[in-house]
Amino acid sequence: MAATNTVATTHSADSASADEATAKALQKRYEGLMMVRNKAIKGKGAWYWAHLQPLLVTNTETGLPKAVKLRCSLCDAVFSASNPSRTASEHLKRGTCPNFNSGANAKPISSVSPGSAVAMVSSSSVHHNHHRKRSSPTGSSYHVPQLSVVDPSRFGLPEQPHLMLSGGKEDLGALAMLEDSVKKLKSPKTSPGVALSKNQIDSAVDYLADWVYESCGSVSFSSLDHPKFRAFLNQVGLPTVFPREFTGTRLDAKFEESKAESEARIRDAMFFQIASDGWKSKNYGAYGDENLVNLTVNLPNGTSLYRRAVFVAGSAPSKYAEEVLRETITGICGNFVQQCVGIVADRFNAKALKNLENQNHWMVNLSCQYQGFNSLIKDFTKELPLFRTVTENCLKLANFVNYRSQVRNSFHKYQLQEYGHAWLLRVPLREFENFNFGPVYTMMEDTLNSVRALQLVLLDESFKMVSIEDKNAREVGDMIRDVGFWNDLEAVHMLVKLVKDMAHEIETDKPLVGQCLPLWDELRAKVKDWSSKFHIAEGAVEKLIDRRFKKNYHPAWAAAYILDPLYLVRDTSGKYLPPFKHLTSEQEKDVDKLITRLVARDEAHIALMELMKWRTEGLDPVYAQAVQMKERDPVTGKMRIANPQSSRLVWETYLTEFKSLGKVAVRLIFLHATSCGLKCNWSLRRWVCAHGHSRTALDKVQKLIFIAAHSRLERRDFSSNEDKDAELFNLANTEDDVLNEVLVDTSSV
Repeated sequence: MAATNTVATTHSADSASADEATAKALQKRYEGLMMVRNKAIKGKGAWYWAHLQPLLVTNTETGLPKAVKLRCSLCDAVFSASNPSRTASEHLKRGTCPNFNSGANAKPISSVSPGSAVAMVSSSSVHHNHHRKRSSPTGSSYHVPQLSVVDPSRFGLPEQPHLMLSGGKEDLGALAMLEDSVKKLKSPKTSPGVALSKNQIDSAVDYLADWVYESCGSVSFSSLDHPKFRAFLNQVGLPTVFPREFTGTRLDAKFEESKAESEARIRDAMFFQIASDGWKSKNYGAYGDENLVNLTVNLPNGTSLYRRAVFVAGSAPSKYAEEVLRETITGICGNFVQQCVGIVADRFNAKALKNLENQNHWMVNLSCQYQGFNSLIKDFTKELPLFRTVTENCLKLANFVNYRSQVRNSFHKYQLQEYGHAWLLRVPLREFENFNFGPVYTMMEDTLNSVRALQLVLLDESFKMVSIEDKNAREVGDMIRDVGFWNDLEAVHMLVKLVKDMAHEIETDKPLVGQCLPLWDELRAKVKDWSSKFHIAEGAVEKLIDRRFKKNYHPAWAAAYILDPLYLVRDTSGKYLPPFKHLTSEQEKDVDKLITRLVARDEAHIALMELMKWRTEGLDPVYAQAVQMKERDPVTGKMRIANPQSSRLVWETYLTEFKSLGKVAVRLIFLHATSCGLKCNWSLRRWVCAHGHSRTALDKVQKLIFIAAHSRLERRDFSSNEDKDAELFNLANTEDDVLNEVLVDTSSV
């Protein structure tokens, strides 16, 4: 009896343990589905999650989870959660859900009763060209056995139980068209459905035109002629539109509207900055060496407006860049050029920027910080021996693995085993190595991502056999075993990634000129940590950073850093004072010189006296704290300045006693430190190369670019469609990975 009780107790304990494990797995699965759904609701996942709600079903007796289900929020139907995508297709797309409004609810003809088949086919939602030809498993075409698809009496045909159509199921579309023609002839005044009003049609076509214009090359005008697109317009009650309608007066009117709005905003501003991006020569392969130079206008209130595009073939001379910039300024403000207080451009324009600054003492012309950081990677590539050594070793390893079939097969076998898929190590073309580190960086990433598979290759019999006869194989094997090789490779990869990540943040955040000194200080601090982690002397790297810093440095960096209340530091007395202690003696002199240059001669001594007062008194603590107040960005999660315009507004409204210094401050601290703006789609480059020598075509392209750029700057959308598509695919892959992990973890439940 005691033994029986012991067995029962043990069985009960095992059962309870199994129930808890099951409940834990179900809870994890439910949380994974909820995470995927929350991302989707924010626009970062599949569409169907807006209608499917994960449910955790619990046991009423134990209170533990016993199942995970999906509930349709439209009709409250409940389904298994094993395959949400299939559930969406079967329940939503196929019309099972009575409350889901979808254009994909038409049922296949074979599932419709004979009496209603023709009515269904002849409806406006099904056209004869929508039924695709199919083949039976034996390769023969369809016929329609035992299926009456038409009422014979309607066409004066004798009654027969099974009507065979000589063309098979494809005849159904033609028969539907015949019936439609007969109906129109009998009732010419009637039209199915509710017709749209003229205002609704005009509004819809306007939205369509805006979408085509603002896509700027991603949507081809000729695609408006596509028969499926025309069928769509007809389906929703819109007239057919022709490409020429969108490239004539409608385009001109939209351009004039956008241009007038832009010019009105510029007139309202007291001053502005010109941003010029695209002068650096790039190789666009099939699309030639045509550069698109974007010229935008930055206003003190933080907004940017598109001005013009310049198409440059190959590398343009500095004098030409100077002329374009001067023409752009005079085109905006005429003879009152003092309204333009500065220019920011990529590094190519250094000479042109300096000439314009010397000719106009009130201007501050800067080099782009994004370009400066990217150029630093080129400096590393050319001048650090570590980079050359690691690159050569990776090339040797990649070429050996890729081109030796026995080794490659073994490598792919272990890749499949370890990572679930196989790939070749991507090798850069030799001619690109000297000026484009991107392909080399990709090769390094491939090598690091394959480390486990490469180590297993060394243990494979095929590699051992090759190593007996091949000296190169033995050298590659020693390299893979060498801890120093992997340390150096990871060090180079991390240093490049460090700089690339900072450059990406600069491109995304678009810092102002006052942020330049802190950015370079941040880079130096990160390089020190990198050097300590990988036990690499930092002297050579620091030397290259200092050299690149001096090439990009402008006295406005130091002056803006001192004058911007955002960087005031609280001292022991409680005052908020400018951070002069973070400047070198040379930078302090630069501040005095720049302020003296930016004011009139008779105000120079007054401005310097006010600078001394600013240095000793600073800003009222309450106002300083208000300027420096931060909040969390809901998208990135990072802490951001709550009101970036506060720095300028404090000088204009509160620090009014600094009459001369205040003029410099409000013009200086709003200046952007980067010129990078809109990214151009490849399709637009193709347009330019194809029509760049036609004056009419080029005029239309200019207008299209202006309309699209104006709209995207309004939405603060700086990425290209290619970038968005890549992000979309990556998000889809992430969702699949999460679902797969959830399903695998609960496969035994």
